[in-house]
Amino acid sequence: MRPPAFLPLLSAAAGISTFAIMDALMKRASMLSGVYAALLWRSVIGAVLALAIWRLVTGGPWPDRRRLMLHAARAAVTCCMAFTFFWGLVRTPMAVGMALSFIAPIIALFMTALFLGEPVTRRALVASALGLAGVAVIGAGRLSGGMGSESGIGMLAVLGSAVLYAANLVMQRHQAQLAAPAEIAFFQSLFMAMLLGLASLLPAVRAYAMPVDTAWSDIAGGAVLATISLMLLSWGWARAPANRLLPVEYSAFLWSALMGYLWFGERLGAATLVGVVLIVAGCWHGTMRGAGGASKRAEEAPPHRADRAVTVEETPVFSILLRNCKNNRKCGPDSTLADLDAAQNPAQGPMSLQPPLCRIGRHAPTLPSGPMR
Repeated sequence: MRPPAFLPLLSAAAGISTFAIMDALMKRASMLSGVYAALLWRSVIGAVLALAIWRLVTGGPWPDRRRLMLHAARAAVTCCMAFTFFWGLVRTPMAVGMALSFIAPIIALFMTALFLGEPVTRRALVASALGLAGVAVIGAGRLSGGMGSESGIGMLAVLGSAVLYAANLVMQRHQAQLAAPAEIAFFQSLFMAMLLGLASLLPAVRAYAMPVDTAWSDIAGGAVLATISLMLLSWGWARAPANRLLPVEYSAFLWSALMGYLWFGERLGAATLVGVVLIVAGCWHGTMRGAGGASKRAEEAPPHRADRAVTVEETPVFSILLRNCKNNRKCGPDSTLADLDAAQNPAQGPMSLQPPLCRIGRHAPTLPSGPMR
């Protein structure tokens, strides 16, 4: 039975607001103990919490090798993305960091062109121009306000995180279609903890692995909120087309500005407001056109069930891939995700984790832009 239309929106909105509070907790913990220690122990605590929810509350079978590889691949991207984001966030106001991260969907438009062979349209060029103008306005505002070198490096780190987030976006809805929210939350935290834990084998890194006593409450709170938010967002993204959730995603800026003001005394400058308007306008311009047909198909399609194959027509996330595949007469309207991936990667076999399907296989014109750290 399909849930009421407002529930996925409500779930996504709750997930976004929860993530903003988590960002504030992680920023404070990172300022006290460093980004590495805060992220490592947030992942460890989050994995334990998500495991309890997944196995004791929601249940479900252990994922097969295909899903495990997808979880691991996305966790690796998320790990790098989260580290660079929080490292930059320590050095920049929260509203500025969130505004800069909104450029990720525009980057994803060009990733689609690079990995899927899609033409770079005039709409994408206009979107990128607006986004870059927004970044320039924010940077100019920070410079005029006496921005130090640390703040400049922090902004560059957030922009680097946005590039990684664009790659992360391409896996997002695919993962939500294949796995339950609690499973996604557990394996993302588990694989992130494993990757960060391996880094602690290096003596130079091990010295930064333990947080100070005053940071533990923020790290634990961040783990709880990150787990809750990830499940809320996964549940919403699995049940609504991305273009419907897109306006909700931009509420992250308002929450970040509020958290920055309440927790760190960060005031919102006019340049940041103008910059985020330009970036959001670019994202909107580049992502909204052409999503109507995909959204309509998604609304008419039956809800996802784990015990049946998901057809490509039911997932607007793969509409560009499907169009390319049909043009080459390799797939039909009833093709499954495995059929599509086999056509895109004949040498790799069905559902490989090679590009473009899982790494750069997201339908960029319907990419959401909210956080997934």
